[in-house]
Amino acid sequence: MNKQFNQFRFWAIGLATSWLALFVLVPSLMVLVVSFLTRDVDFLIKFEFSLAGWESVFDPNFIALLWDSLSMSMITAVICLMVAYPFVMCLMGLPQRWRGIVLFLLIVPFWTNSLVRIYAIQFLLGKKGLINEALQFIGLIDKPLDMLYSQFAVIFGLSYILLPFMILPIYSSMERLDFRLLDAAKDLGATTKQRLLRITLPLTLPGIIAGFLMVVLPAMGMFFVSDLLGGSKHALLGNVIKNQFIQTRDWPFGAALSVLMILLLSFMLWLYYRATKMSNREGGINDSNF
Repeated sequence: MNKQFNQFRFWAIGLATSWLALFVLVPSLMVLVVSFLTRDVDFLIKFEFSLAGWESVFDPNFIALLWDSLSMSMITAVICLMVAYPFVMCLMGLPQRWRGIVLFLLIVPFWTNSLVRIYAIQFLLGKKGLINEALQFIGLIDKPLDMLYSQFAVIFGLSYILLPFMILPIYSSMERLDFRLLDAAKDLGATTKQRLLRITLPLTLPGIIAGFLMVVLPAMGMFFVSDLLGGSKHALLGNVIKNQFIQTRDWPFGAALSVLMILLLSFMLWLYYRATKMSNREGGINDSNF
């Protein structure tokens, strides 16, 4: 029995490792190598060492664009957090059976293709869209609002698409929260604000960071949201990478930007690891008091 289990484990781990190596590690290494090659308009790249791609990354114009992209992604993450955290706290007050139903109803709409939902948002935010028509009908506005093809529309679309990716990590983190700590703090005279700031938030910090991780980086890469809702006027990092590979045909620069996103992901994973370690240490200290 142990021999069969060991064989199964060997093949399962071996196949998974081979798959990741072939379709994740190797392409990532190829992108890293391309970022240090020379651009060639006819043949895409020339096998000559060059730092031109990385020099373009530090160009002031690109840094300004990167900051705009990062700021829109961070605003999206903050909006998702402001909606998700109170939602999860209310969800935790429901019976266990109803929590699963609510989460199921939350996830079901997201089985639809993202492009279909983006077109639905276009219908909502357009000058002749549902929101403008409703506001004009009830007399709150005299003329349609310019909501579509704006930064607001991009952030709105990103928040709508990525909201579940903030809710689920926070829910998972809060589900593991020891509510005896909140009861003890309440008995000792802690106010609701104090319990939230000193117990709930620190112990659910890994879920918050995981949510930010799952919102910020995908938001920076969702070029189709910027194209359809922002009219390409409010570009994300994904738009720049797409344009370098498809339109400008500057593969070294596009590869350097891709490596930059991987480095950002690695940094955020490190933050998540540190937050989880700190939370586990504080949780262990708190548990020892009971």
